[in-house]
Amino acid sequence: MSTQRTKRVSVVTGNRVCSASQYANKEFRPWGTFQVVDYGKRHQVKRLIVYPGQRLSLQKHFHRAEHWVVVRGTALVTRGEEQVLLTENQSTFVPVGMVHRLENPGKVNLEIVEVQSGIYLEEDDIVRLDDEYGRGDQPAGRS
Repeated sequence: MSTQRTKRVSVVTGNRVCSASQYANKEFRPWGTFQVVDYGKRHQVKRLIVYPGQRLSLQKHFHRAEHWVVVRGTALVTRGEEQVLLTENQSTFVPVGMVHRLENPGKVNLEIVEVQSGIYLEEDDIVRLDDEYGRGDQPAGRS
């Protein structure tokens, strides 16, 4: 099929139009990767891979809650003042406004399914409180 005859495929998701390739593309971060696998007006589902020994920012969100399910590996989760170790098939809930962090203390990649829900799901709803990669409060995808 020629390039002239190829049409751009778009998906309308709530109030946002996303190209089909957005769902297929991985976003790379210093700690690993993430990929959006579903998106709606009040929810977003991501597949996260956290490399061994890496962790995401200590952060909070003003407009969304998150559910994390461990698919593979072991997760060290900070929720407020508590830390909990989760293994395959275990999950946790992070309410709106709660300080949280996800870490991989293991020797294999940590695979997480993250379900975000709320009134605003864009990546600029991240307040970083501690980030070993020096990113501060700048939106950078899933931190």
